[in-house]
Amino acid sequence: MSTDKNLPREFDVVLGGEAPPPLQGAVLGGIKGVKKRLTSSIVKVRIDAVNEALQYGESGLNLVIAALQDESSQVQLSAYLLLRERTELEIKQAIKAFQSWKLPERLEWYSDHHVSKFFNKEVEDFDPQIGITNPTGIAYAVRCEAGEENFEIFREKLESLTQDAQASKLEALVIGMWDEYGDDDSSCVVDALVSVKDKLKNLKAIFIGDIEFSEWMISSIEQSDISPLLRAYPLLEVIQLRGASNLQFSQLHHENLKAIIIESGALTRETIAQICDLQLPALQHLEIWLGSYRYGGNSTVDDLMPILEGNLFPRLSFLGLRNSNYSDDIACAIVNTLIVKFINILDLAMGTLSDEGAEALLNCSAINKLDILNVHENYLSDEMIMRLSQLDCQLVNHHQKREENDEDPRYRRYCSIAE
Repeated sequence: MSTDKNLPREFDVVLGGEAPPPLQGAVLGGIKGVKKRLTSSIVKVRIDAVNEALQYGESGLNLVIAALQDESSQVQLSAYLLLRERTELEIKQAIKAFQSWKLPERLEWYSDHHVSKFFNKEVEDFDPQIGITNPTGIAYAVRCEAGEENFEIFREKLESLTQDAQASKLEALVIGMWDEYGDDDSSCVVDALVSVKDKLKNLKAIFIGDIEFSEWMISSIEQSDISPLLRAYPLLEVIQLRGASNLQFSQLHHENLKAIIIESGALTRETIAQICDLQLPALQHLEIWLGSYRYGGNSTVDDLMPILEGNLFPRLSFLGLRNSNYSDDIACAIVNTLIVKFINILDLAMGTLSDEGAEALLNCSAINKLDILNVHENYLSDEMIMRLSQLDCQLVNHHQKREENDEDPRYRRYCSIAE
């Protein structure tokens, strides 16, 4: 029997076309069979080929690396799962490029003013008199101004934007205040966006709730079930939300969503559980602000464990567990989980991280493999900042807070954003 793995073997698959092969179909297996099946239009066939490829030495390994760039995120994921624990330099470089999703503005100092950047684009208010001049380079904002209390005014502005000749090319949209007095939750915005989905066919990023503190407090921003929006926009890569009151997600599968960002003063354990139920094979950036006990942020580190165990979102590169009242618990838990071995950025900013939690991070060798560790606006001592600075990864550590003199120990340290 031949030992050449590139030659057909006795039990190799029979290849014909995409349909079941005829009885006279030629037997073609080995590396040639894998290559053939990787050109199939059927995703399942390509996944099976990727899973077989490593049987064929270096040639098969190169095919798996190439599959990281497959048009299907499911095929990409299959290749990633096969490669992520390999130690060869070439593979490590391929994995790093595969996990290259970055939203650099997320590491900038938080401001409660209207955003100036979104989806790596400058943000401009949409002006119907000017129209859309740069649909791929600018994120256009639609919002009500003070005194415009009627939601219909917002709807008219959105309708004007969608009637623009360049609307079908628009990539990023920012939604600000939609009702001056907050009488409507975001379901009216979701419904309006769903109704114009055919006019915004290239939309890749949506921010709902770009609302300043002077307009509404973050704890007063009423969200809703966001899932209809995700279903309506299959090309969507980023969904960002400010405020989490009444925020919900229904179970769904979304092939292309790469980033979920929830800026909240009080995120519930129920909403976290709903996020964990989403099927998001392409998700690379997960950033949730957990918030304060005082405003209904009732989660604990146990609610985060499905995420920390590392199996829900295998392509995750950026994990942000921000604005938390239990940052030490998160730090002590994450060092013993799978997720810390695969992410590139760990963001624990704006929380209650103390030297105790930071000590757990220091004692975890996987922390040195991060690209960035963000601990800004916590409760770390100067000595601990100095020690963290010795890590191999980039440290973001500005503006550490000091404990309050409160009789209740839960409130001596507080997350940065609550009201």
